[in-house]
Formats: sequence, structure tokens, C-alpha cells
Amino acid sequence: MLYGAMNFPIRPLLKELDIISGLGFDYLELAMDPPQAHYKIIHQQREELLRALDHFKMGLICHLPTFVSTADLTDSLRETSLNEVLESLKVAADLRPLKVVLHPSTIRGLSVFVMDQAKQYALKSLGAIVEKADHLGLCLCIENMFPQSHSLVDPEDFVEVFKRFPTLKLTLDTGHAHIKSKGSKKTLDFIERFYDRIGHIHANDNFGKEDNHLPIGTGTIDFLKIIKALKQIRYDETVTFEVFSKDRDYLRISREKFIAMIAAL
Repeated sequence: MLYGAMNFPIRPLLKELDIISGLGFDYLELAMDPPQAHYKIIHQQREELLRALDHFKMGLICHLPTFVSTADLTDSLRETSLNEVLESLKVAADLRPLKVVLHPSTIRGLSVFVMDQAKQYALKSLGAIVEKADHLGLCLCIENMFPQSHSLVDPEDFVEVFKRFPTLKLTLDTGHAHIKSKGSKKTLDFIERFYDRIGHIHANDNFGKEDNHLPIGTGTIDFLKIIKALKQIRYDETVTFEVFSKDRDYLRISREKFIAMIAAL
């Protein structure tokens, strides 16, 4: 298993990489968001970033822009958002990442009153993104979302998507799956149903109400059950600890707890 952590795109990327490498992680999950990690800035820093990754002997996973609106009802906003994702994909390909993570389109505002239309926009955008990723030879992993996103929340939401896009993998986010769920049931359902499509994991904790991104063991997620299920399907890929704390040491602690639970089973 390989373990990684994500940069905070408010801060300079290379400084973030230095901190994460110092905590002993195997790879950086690069959040490609402004102001410090927009694809244009990453493109400018490409050579320096690749040299730093090589120096630290770290791999790279790219996380495509989160705060865009690829299912927006306004054509110009939707098209601009899609372009941001596609341009980010091109820059990501130049960095030779292990995988690329995609936040699916969220449905918000007036879109909730015309769900069918919004979901068609979301599906069309997803098709363009998958096509581009396939053309660039990238492994694209789409993330399960939280209920407030109104899109790709439950395991059944992914059935048609995975049928339509056979190359698409799943980024299983433990925090998202736990919100408004009974214990770890939804996460376990994802593992059981899509054992052959899970390509990446985001590990973080919460209390089942909000996407808090807490350290492992500080919320109510039963990670022991989740890890047991992952071992049963022989998952041995990548795990990013999405723990958002000013004290970065909680990233290391979360990784150690996760590894200790694997060893205990």
C-alpha cells in the first residue's frame, strides 16, 4: 500500500511538498486549485516540481479542480468549468501521475428543481472528461460525494456510470460515505459492490453530519471494519489521508493508526 497527503492550495506548492515529504509519505496528492496550484501555475513550476518529487523519491496523484461547476444551468459557466478540468488534465498528464482524482459535478442552486436536466449536463461533462483522460493515458478515479451534492452519493448511483465508462475507477472517500449513513454500512456497500473498480481511497473521519476531514480515530467511522473489508478484496493501492488540520502531525498519526489496524487483522 502507498500512502499520501494533499497540499493546501492556499500555500505555495513546493513548500507544501517539502512538509509532506518530511512526514514520510509515499506520494503527494496535488489539489489543482487556485490560488497556488492552478494548472497554469503548476505548468510554470513543472520542472521544479518533478525535480523535487524525484529528490524526495515521491510519487504523484493529481486531484482535478474541486470548486468548479460542470453541471451548471448556465451554459457559459458550465463550459468554462469543463475547460478548467480538461486543461488541468493536460497539465496533469505532463507530470506522469499514478492516478487522477475527479470530484463529480455537484447539483446546487436552482438545479435541484430540474434534476434530470442537471444530471444530463453532469453526465455529458463526465463523458468529455473520461474521453480526455483516456486519450492522455490517465487512470481517472471518480469520487463518491456527500448528500448535499445531490450527485453520485450512494452505490446505486454509480452502477450506470461504471457501465457507460468502463475505464473509470472509484475514489472511495470514507468521510463522504459516512455522512447521513448508518455506521460504516455505505462504505462497506461500496467495497462489496465495486471491489473491482476501487482505484484509490481518501481516508478521513467525521461524526456522520459534516465533512470535517478529521484525523483517523477522532470521529465515529469504524475504520477497523473498513480495513477488514479492504483486506478481503486484497486492495493494495493508494490511500490519501485527507486530514485538514493546522498541525500536520495528525497526518502522520492517522497513517500510523491506519497501518496499525491493518497489522492487527
